[in-house]
Amino acid sequence: MASKNMRDNFVSKPAYEVVPAIDVIGRLRAMTLMSNSLVPGSNMYIEAGWIFKMPDPNPNIFEHVHDYDEIVIHLGTDPEDQEDLGAEIEFVVDGETLTINKTSAVYVPKGVKHGPLTWKKFWRPHLECTIMIGAGSLAQADPGGHQKVIADK
Repeated sequence: MASKNMRDNFVSKPAYEVVPAIDVIGRLRAMTLMSNSLVPGSNMYIEAGWIFKMPDPNPNIFEHVHDYDEIVIHLGTDPEDQEDLGAEIEFVVDGETLTINKTSAVYVPKGVKHGPLTWKKFWRPHLECTIMIGAGSLAQADPGGHQKVIADK
């Protein structure tokens, strides 16, 4: 259980523990904003990173599946139109292609195949954030797992 002292539950300096399996031009290294190592007992893994130009290679997040629920968030950065993502992304979830071009969140239930994420257009930097519910550590979250193509396609 997390501490009742709110200062113990406050993360003011993210960790940079996620090491990409491949170098991706156009993406900054993801920041870990919440984990059991940052806030013991949180049982949550949250990471966020900037996409500052068209990613290369693209796609760089392939089909994968988790044993926890996940929320994938894409946030636009235009102060005049915060709903404008600044990109168009195709995100395949359970075989269905979603087109993302607005600030959005996608709930991916445990056990549902998702990916690839493919950037089709890019016109402004934006943020990508994932919330892994019940995965409190890097090992449990396995964010590098998105680099592994599922063999049973």
